[in-house]
Amino acid sequence: MRSFARLTLRCSLLSGVMAATLALAGCSQPGSESTKAAAAPAVALPDATSTARVRLMTASQYANVIADVFGADIKPGKPLGPLTRTDGLVSSAAAKVGVTSGDMMKLQRAAAAVASQVVDNGNLEQEIPSHRDSLVPCKPKDIAASDDVCATKFIAQTGRLLYRRPLNNDLLTAYVTKARTAADSNKDFYAGLAGVLEGMLVDPNVLMITDIAENDPKHPGQKRLDAYSVASRLSFFLWNTVPDDTILKMAESGEILTPKGRTKAIEFMLASPKLENGVRAFFDDMFAFDDFDNLSKDGAVYPIVTGTALKDAREQTLRTVADHLVVRKGDYRDLFTTKNTFMSPALAAIYQVPTRPGWTPYTFPENSPRMGILTHISFLSVHAHPARSSATLRGKALRELFLCQKVPPPPPNVDFSALEDPTSPFRTARDRVNFHLQNPVCAGCHKITDPMGLALENFDGGGQFRLSEQGVPIDASGTLDGTNFTNVTGLSKALHDHAQVPRCLVRRVYAYGTGGQLTTESNDQVDALTKVFAASGYRVPDLMRAIAHSDAFIRVTDTKPPKATAATNVSSAPTAH
Repeated sequence: MRSFARLTLRCSLLSGVMAATLALAGCSQPGSESTKAAAAPAVALPDATSTARVRLMTASQYANVIADVFGADIKPGKPLGPLTRTDGLVSSAAAKVGVTSGDMMKLQRAAAAVASQVVDNGNLEQEIPSHRDSLVPCKPKDIAASDDVCATKFIAQTGRLLYRRPLNNDLLTAYVTKARTAADSNKDFYAGLAGVLEGMLVDPNVLMITDIAENDPKHPGQKRLDAYSVASRLSFFLWNTVPDDTILKMAESGEILTPKGRTKAIEFMLASPKLENGVRAFFDDMFAFDDFDNLSKDGAVYPIVTGTALKDAREQTLRTVADHLVVRKGDYRDLFTTKNTFMSPALAAIYQVPTRPGWTPYTFPENSPRMGILTHISFLSVHAHPARSSATLRGKALRELFLCQKVPPPPPNVDFSALEDPTSPFRTARDRVNFHLQNPVCAGCHKITDPMGLALENFDGGGQFRLSEQGVPIDASGTLDGTNFTNVTGLSKALHDHAQVPRCLVRRVYAYGTGGQLTTESNDQVDALTKVFAASGYRVPDLMRAIAHSDAFIRVTDTKPPKATAATNVSSAPTAH
């Protein structure tokens, strides 16, 4: 089985990228699809197109695909590493990355582990259930020999979900033949299935989300995404995972390409519990919470800010977001002012509130300084140093995450010795900020970050509330683009009312939905969608609905396909499309 898997890896690596190159080569002009259906936005959107892309699944998407296709108890590990953030989103970077040989080794190990679990026979003594009984839809005539009928059923069913489209006859035949060869060689039917499944899971047609364009029969010379690409784009946007059987059937029939059919698919997906997963995934990306993967605090300074607490801090904010935006269908801007959240025992110690077992809803009292997600431990701890707070890091995060304003990196060779000197006279963050502002080299950037970041100084680097720093009372007054305030409550309200906050979100969600970085040509579409967002009461599901309904969601123009490199083993294995 191992030799078969290695052969499959050599034959599959980047074949999907080549197939995508061929498929995208004809996408030279915009396509057209009118979607003025009942659920379409009330504000008219301008004619627009998006770019047909080939993008690597993110780590969370890969994990969701495995869970949705095989079950949550199948553990793939973490074969996909972090990506470099592009224009505020990891997901936008996915359209620009390649896969190295080292990455492929991790992916193959994960594929082998998944395949082994899918076909395992369990352990009755340890009460471990047999996965093969539930995941393989048939039983072979002889477990020690090949069975083309049963293998075909499993490969066709599983391949349809993994590839997000039915396997063509040539590929299905090739996989059944390989399953037969491996089963007879190993005298184990399930070894043959595991080998084929391992090969599928390292095929770039599975790992890459590929936008396939086709001629629009109603509008000669224009291009649109094919039905399966529409299904995938919708599903990864709204659910952060593969299309399910219902959506795939709508793609198979072509219904999803009609205005009425697309409305039906969008409403089905927005009503699904999976929408909460999709919203969580987007905000986890937008909030740059991948920084939690490498976050730690100085235990001597913050003894109660443990690894468990930091893990819970990330979850707390995502639970708050999902509850407010999806369950309550609240105004996005109210995330900056809401007192409602969730609490775990590890977080309760830091927030200094009563402890209850498990996750429970919690509302901060009216007189509490905690208001909105800016006062969550997640934001406060990620944007701080291991042993102290940072008005600069927090102000930079506010600019970049919520206002879509890029803060330039610090100049090289900045002298920090005066600040790091233990005998330094600078006892508070405001003292340190004032020192920076006296340096012309530093002042430019610090003027746009620190005045807002200082409003968060009542919270230390671990997110704990405080009134003083080194015995000096904290002055938490600040300013944001002409709005002055005296504390974090004023900052939260200023962000709530800032005109760029909803527009920034629209820009991020639009880029996330269409799979890559926006260009200046996207500004008109962003402006129109911002009006739609405002008209909806700033409700995020309504914004997602408007984007999914837009012509730009399925009308595509050409993109330059990625070039094969020495690190990406080009081959000519059969593809699913």
